[in-house]
Amino acid sequence: MKILLAKPFNISDHIQPSLGLGYLATAVRKEHDVEILDCIKEGLVIERIEQEIRKRNPDAVGFQFYTFDNNYISKALAIIKGINPRIITLTGGPHPTAVPEETMSEMGDTLDFSFKGEAETGLPLLLKEITLTAGDKGRLNSEILSTIPGLIWRRNGSTVVNAQVFREDLDELGFPAWDLIRPDKYPEAQHGAFFENFPIAPIMITRGCPFQCTFCGGSLITGKKVRFRSVGHVMQEIEMLYKDYGIREIHIVDDNFTMKPDYAKEFCRKLIASGLKISWATPNGVRVDTLDEELLRLMKESGLYLISLGIESGSDRILKLMKKHLDTANVRERIKLIRKVGIDIAGFFIIGFPGETKEEIRQTIKFSTELDLLRANFFTYLPFPGTESYKELAQSGEIKKVDFSNFYFMSAPYTPAGITREELRGLQKEAFNKFFFLRPWVILRNIAKIKTFNHFKFLFRRFLRWMFKG
Repeated sequence: MKILLAKPFNISDHIQPSLGLGYLATAVRKEHDVEILDCIKEGLVIERIEQEIRKRNPDAVGFQFYTFDNNYISKALAIIKGINPRIITLTGGPHPTAVPEETMSEMGDTLDFSFKGEAETGLPLLLKEITLTAGDKGRLNSEILSTIPGLIWRRNGSTVVNAQVFREDLDELGFPAWDLIRPDKYPEAQHGAFFENFPIAPIMITRGCPFQCTFCGGSLITGKKVRFRSVGHVMQEIEMLYKDYGIREIHIVDDNFTMKPDYAKEFCRKLIASGLKISWATPNGVRVDTLDEELLRLMKESGLYLISLGIESGSDRILKLMKKHLDTANVRERIKLIRKVGIDIAGFFIIGFPGETKEEIRQTIKFSTELDLLRANFFTYLPFPGTESYKELAQSGEIKKVDFSNFYFMSAPYTPAGITREELRGLQKEAFNKFFFLRPWVILRNIAKIKTFNHFKFLFRRFLRWMFKG
């Protein structure tokens, strides 16, 4: 079969290769012809999808599906089925994982299958069955479909959600299909916004998260048990990226890379021993409470220049509601340790969490300015489907239906009681102003990190979107 795996267009602040699609391509390319299409990188707004599908003429199209992709994917699936109803359509990712029945129902006949969680095991099995029936969905064997891990499908008009399978040995997945996603061809608009060296490639080292943060749905996709690739396998990938694609910076996009400090230390030692002149960062963030001085010094020596931390709030009450198992005193202590070692820090904060007051949001803003951070980002709370906080809001009736067409951190689609959308957006702007613009030394430190005029253009566009276009 001719398979097209696509990352939908959206107003994302960062443009980077999709590791998820890269791993799926590796899983199926032995038996099928695979292409990967990054609609963000290529600027493929919905009006251009029909032309792209007709040009590529795929047998199956699979979309990576985040919640904010809902409207785009809905329109794209209708266009694809309008071109040729026999094209098999699939989705996978956080949204169908969190709300599989709703996804299948909302998309209707334009969506044939979805996957819940990791699909590297299930997708090849589904494509094998489809191939055997020559793409005739009416001939698919329901007994076989029922055994495919994570498959979301229809039987007699009802949605069936198969049990997920989590691969223990991540090395068995191989590397993402880097030749199809070409990290060296991406612009200077990576996840972390800033960088030390270019070009950049994201890599995944672990999967799974045991923590209970009420606003996060990560464990729905990858499970609660943290699984690790072997350090040797990770180093093989980094060396390949360095030599074959000229990559000079790595972004570790896991949430739990430092979960086992001894593992992280072994990685750092191997990276130092490799002699590669490469920098690295953790733009998704790591747990503050997993860091010790020995690990931080090894990270610094191996090329780490910036750690991102999910601090989330300056209110201990809100941190407790979020189930962060963290308090502000511990945050202050660990940040002093990180800065003692000489590593820069970016802090992530959430404002507008359910039950939060304006006073507590301003407490978070004040807290951010008291910490020795290079930069900070202030996200408005998003009620991600499937998360604990979303379920509580739905059960209480505080939210009934979320507007997924405006489901962005800069848009404030949800606000807690007593705060309007305009007020929350105003508080978000106040946070950015007080952290950056009322402290010129912070602005100057960040301006000094701008590498090229292209880099400046991406950062300026991001600034306009966050401050004025939400």
